[in-house]
Amino acid sequence: MTRFADFVPHGVIPAVLLPFHDDFSIDEKSFRSHLRDIAGVQGLSAVTVNAHSTEVASCTAEEQSRVLEITADEIGDRLPIVHGVWADGSLEAARIAKRAQAGGASALLVFPPAPFTLGQNADMAVAHFKTIAAASDLPIILFQYPLATGQGYPMATLTRLLDEVPNIRAIKDWTQNVQQHENQVRVLQSRSRPVNVLSTNSAWLFSSLVLGCTGLLSGSGSVIADLQAQLFRAVNANDLVEARRLNDRIHPVASVFYAEPFVDMHNRMKEALVLLGLLPRAVVRPPLVKIKEPEILRIREALIAAGLLDASGKRREAA
Repeated sequence: MTRFADFVPHGVIPAVLLPFHDDFSIDEKSFRSHLRDIAGVQGLSAVTVNAHSTEVASCTAEEQSRVLEITADEIGDRLPIVHGVWADGSLEAARIAKRAQAGGASALLVFPPAPFTLGQNADMAVAHFKTIAAASDLPIILFQYPLATGQGYPMATLTRLLDEVPNIRAIKDWTQNVQQHENQVRVLQSRSRPVNVLSTNSAWLFSSLVLGCTGLLSGSGSVIADLQAQLFRAVNANDLVEARRLNDRIHPVASVFYAEPFVDMHNRMKEALVLLGLLPRAVVRPPLVKIKEPEILRIREALIAAGLLDASGKRREAA
């Protein structure tokens, strides 16, 4: 049974990080502390686990279950939990969805199957989501990848999915084409049963939110959840002066997190939390490797520019 049975994905939803010991085992103590830090931020709607930010591709099914168990135990009475569904096959995706619901999740974030990079059609996409929906009645957040990856869903496919799989209540929109992004915001949120568009365009979050997204779901919320919540409130209040001020603070951090190679984004976020004194170490699992000192220095400089560290490297209180 879910703790937040009526949850519809919306608002500010950080995707948390997963700390590891030097031997690559899960650092449960640090993970609990990280969860408490995030849950203490005002203005959040939920948290996400077992997604890119928790290095889900490097976690076993048992570890994913443990991540959910810890999250539910630590903050499950405070915020809904969105659980990632990362699987190349639909049957395994359905098993993950069933376990997530039994473990107390309130929504599912469904990643596109990797085989779709070789070619997909609408029948495949519908079959995948119907298989998941048959295993769990939790609301689904569809992860919309850029079309160029082969894993994004064209509008015709997206429309059919929303018509045939009513569990889909939101999309996490990674569309990098501004016109496509805006069109999805307009079309999906104006349906007779609106489907929320959650931005994950963290490198240009201000611009994305101004287009009318009803929320955001981002790994960088593991570091700057408070700034994201403030930005979301400012945009919703049409206070663009305040929104620009907040965007100016977010910009240096987003610039270093989402630099090339893109795969290191959450690696960099772990280093940021170490610099902020919020994690004891920044260990990532292979094939990722620890980033080098010059890049860590750039992250430190970005945190100072954002007002999160002072010039001496001491963490500043949220403002």
